[in-house]
Amino acid sequence: MEGKEEDVRLGANKFSERQPIGTAAQSQEKDYKEPPPAPLFEPAEFCSWSFYRAGIAEFMATFLFLYITILTVMGVVKSTTKCSTVGIQGIAWAFGGMIFALVYCTAGISGGHINPAVTFGLLLARKLSLNRALFYMVMQCLGAICGAGVVKGFQKGLYQSTGGGANVVAAGYTKGDGLGAEIVGTFILVYTVFSATDAKRNARDSHVPVRTLVVRPHQNLLSLASNKGHPCEFVQILAPLPIGFAVFLVHLATIPITGTGINPARSLGAAIIYNKDHAWDDHVSLFVLLQI
Repeated sequence: MEGKEEDVRLGANKFSERQPIGTAAQSQEKDYKEPPPAPLFEPAEFCSWSFYRAGIAEFMATFLFLYITILTVMGVVKSTTKCSTVGIQGIAWAFGGMIFALVYCTAGISGGHINPAVTFGLLLARKLSLNRALFYMVMQCLGAICGAGVVKGFQKGLYQSTGGGANVVAAGYTKGDGLGAEIVGTFILVYTVFSATDAKRNARDSHVPVRTLVVRPHQNLLSLASNKGHPCEFVQILAPLPIGFAVFLVHLATIPITGTGINPARSLGAAIIYNKDHAWDDHVSLFVLLQI
């Protein structure tokens, strides 16, 4: 028995755990890179073209987002029977699918926020400066207004008769119901954004099953294939997928209650262009202040 115990001790020492997990990993040096906190105010950004390019990306993304989604909503509302349209599921897919596509397209330029609530959350987390956050919010709201305005411009009668995609509390629900739906929905979205973009997901004890291999220009494909080239980097490119899917699920749940806001720019743009009293009453009390 003593001989067997000695063999076990020798084996444990010879084949020690190279990648500790859980609490053991926390005591080791960090194996992921977390960016430093952004300064509160960065005046040098005003002299950088990338700053304005990012704002233009946010404007265009929110513009396209409102254009496609409002047209989808109008197509469903105008029909006398929902069986001949995409229905609530189609509206939810339009919102979630557009977020997935637009975040994927703009993530490398502006971060792909497309939502003042997301931008505000990232500002509180010190992920971007105050001047950049304010610039993003202004461009997002302008893009939403222009997107809704273009839809109304060539379908004014239909736009007004179908509600213009504006958020209102549905009959049978109170403003308290709308309040709860918007708070929970916005929390789910922002939580998903933070989780999907968390630098700790690259840690040794994380469990992220799908990553993609990015080969830098100076690297040798043959050496990477044979596991001899070590300078390669694994970069997660699937962050837009869970974000878009979260938007889809939230819309499925809350379209019957409020039409689903969870995006102050989307709600503000539709309310300004639709410009009806009942839309403004619900919008001011729910779809801006409570989402943020």
